[in-house]
Amino acid sequence: MKTFDTQFILSRDYLAECFDQTLPYGKNAKPNYLFPGFLLASAAVLHLFTEESLVAAAILISLAVLELIHSRYRRAWWITRQMWGRSAGREVKLTIDEDGIQTQNPFTETRLLWAEVDRVIETELGLILVAKSGERQYLSKSLFPADLIRQIVLMGSE
Repeated sequence: MKTFDTQFILSRDYLAECFDQTLPYGKNAKPNYLFPGFLLASAAVLHLFTEESLVAAAILISLAVLELIHSRYRRAWWITRQMWGRSAGREVKLTIDEDGIQTQNPFTETRLLWAEVDRVIETELGLILVAKSGERQYLSKSLFPADLIRQIVLMGSE
């Protein structure tokens, strides 16, 4: 494999693509409504069947509402947290060679060796590299020529 170098800006659009493309393959693909339901049920039981004040039930209801808001706005919240990071809006240099993939920005440098890649998941707009440690790295297909995308998928399946 020839060395391939490119760079891109870690923009809000790139981060939104990253979130949207990786969400279906993540641990929390669907929002968990069980926990807020448990909090609401606990608040109802606490209020109806105990002598406790309404404050404890109100706190549990508030936590349930907060958890529901978190589930509803998790994409916007994740993107906002990423945009608060030092690397947001900065140029990222990406190098792919026979050893692996290296990303570098003014604050961090990461290297993922092909030997550490467990599998490559191809999505509509990008590639998710899953390391044997469970870590995931998203790369947009818009950064690469089509033949390099095929090579990356093959390298990840070896």
